[in-house]
Amino acid sequence: MLHVLIVCSGNKKSISPFVKEQIDELIDAGLLVDVFLVKGKGLLGYLRNLFRLWNQIGSSSYDLINAHYGLSGLLAGLQFKTPVVVTFHGTDLYSPKVRFYSRLAQALSKKSIVVSPYMLPFLRNRNVAVIPCGVDFNTFYPMDKTIAKKKMNLSLNKKYILFSSSFDNQVKNYPLARIAVEKLNDNSCELIELKGYNRDEVALLMNSVELALLTSFTEGSPQFVKEAMACNCPVVSTNVGDVKDLIADTEGCYLTSFDSDDISSKIVKALEFGRKTNGRNQISHLQSDFIAKKIIGVYEKTIA
Repeated sequence: MLHVLIVCSGNKKSISPFVKEQIDELIDAGLLVDVFLVKGKGLLGYLRNLFRLWNQIGSSSYDLINAHYGLSGLLAGLQFKTPVVVTFHGTDLYSPKVRFYSRLAQALSKKSIVVSPYMLPFLRNRNVAVIPCGVDFNTFYPMDKTIAKKKMNLSLNKKYILFSSSFDNQVKNYPLARIAVEKLNDNSCELIELKGYNRDEVALLMNSVELALLTSFTEGSPQFVKEAMACNCPVVSTNVGDVKDLIADTEGCYLTSFDSDDISSKIVKALEFGRKTNGRNQISHLQSDFIAKKIIGVYEKTIA
């Protein structure tokens, strides 16, 4: 049985959902998994956790460390007892401020994982695997829209558009989404902020809305799009990360430029589509248990 230490940010109330779900799948697959939560922000904030991390590594016999995001990878790489795999998720490579530290983290690691092939140019072509984060198909699945709306206390007469994050997340580019929705000149349309919901409520929202809207400046492999597709929810998204590959030829899903008129016109198309997509079938290969097996394969190669 592999004994793995996951190193990730602990600055929020809970671990990032996609990291937590990946941990759960690894445990279900039979791995022994511990979690080290990094407290603090920025390079210095992360480095303050170094002695605490060394103590945890010294107190257990870990086969491997899997660090999520570049700064966690850099922290994990500052020891020579246990091999490190770093999973890069997008912002850690796309942001010029963090990219240097992420590349340093790769240099200190045995292997790297990126969640999208479009991230590969930012790293040295050395022991890098492309493995997107998986989707929990048991949580995200198609439901009856009327029932979902009633459970979320949403009006049956409104057309809801689900924004990919909180409105104040600058990378997600809310102002562009707002302008595009305003150009619809349709008072029955309402843009919903994805903030403060648990995972089950997010799944209900994705089954309540007319479409999921992503206008981000950058993404790795956005869980928002994959989870919406698992619910057969129409998607309108800017061409970021691997969205182009995810939605491919899925009817009811539309790729846009960063032009508000283009986004508005694609929203209209999604509204006119007016039914469930076949997105779930399109991303069936991204079920979280399938992805866990690929990650374990990287672990086994790392310690071989």
